[in-house]
Amino acid sequence: MKPILRIAALALLAGILGACDAVRLAYDNADTFLHWRLTGYVKVSGKAADELDDRIDDFLTWHRARALPQYARLSADAARRLAVGLSPADLVWGYDAFVAQAKESLHQAAERIAPMLDRLTPEQLAQLEKRFAEDNRKFSRENRGSEKERRIRRAKRTAGQLEEWVGKLNKAQVERVRQMSERVPLYDDLRERERKRLQAEFLAIVRAHEAQKRLPAFVNTWERGRDPALAAMGQIWRSEYEKMLIDIDRSLSAEQRAKAVARLRGFSEDFAVLASASAQGR
Repeated sequence: MKPILRIAALALLAGILGACDAVRLAYDNADTFLHWRLTGYVKVSGKAADELDDRIDDFLTWHRARALPQYARLSADAARRLAVGLSPADLVWGYDAFVAQAKESLHQAAERIAPMLDRLTPEQLAQLEKRFAEDNRKFSRENRGSEKERRIRRAKRTAGQLEEWVGKLNKAQVERVRQMSERVPLYDDLRERERKRLQAEFLAIVRAHEAQKRLPAFVNTWERGRDPALAAMGQIWRSEYEKMLIDIDRSLSAEQRAKAVARLRGFSEDFAVLASASAQGR
């Protein structure tokens, strides 16, 4: 699924950037970025390269007009909720909203890229399969180590993500992140099997030249084939993560909360500006 995910990742790109100016810069260069990432999986040239650019442009046009206004509203709403303190219901709302937007972008991306996937040559399919294998080896390397080492890495990664929003965590907040990492089972082996399952199903669709027929539905329902053990682990992770976020939220200083709220408001303003520019044809 990586080619589809690379296109749909645009829906998430702005959310992981640190500054509002970076959001606009990312969007202004999104076509180049997506072309570069996609052609890293399947090489195209000539008319096929031009067609890919046209399809990327079409996706971006849709995303600016339809997705960005939603992101602007969601970011503003999230800022209001965070300003007064988060509740468990707020986290459920945020998760559900995020998933709904991501699925819609995946569906739109799948519809646009599917015709090209149905025309891939055996050589291009072999290249795609090779890149999947490379990605899997990278995933495996990044998740090696003893249980202690992997838990430490997870806690450090989680703390880093939180600090992007609220600034430096205090000792008690870092300890709460560590506790979460200790409580949640490690299940990288299940995640790796899930990656390979999705890749295999995606490749089967493309090899059968049925992307236009089957891919949009596949990206909407990919979770149906998930290993129940992975689904259960995912629920444990989400439950513990949400409990941690509530505790962290209650411990935020005024400065930490203000930083996170300002960041969300900045995203909302940028999304609105980008959507307005699209509506005016700029």
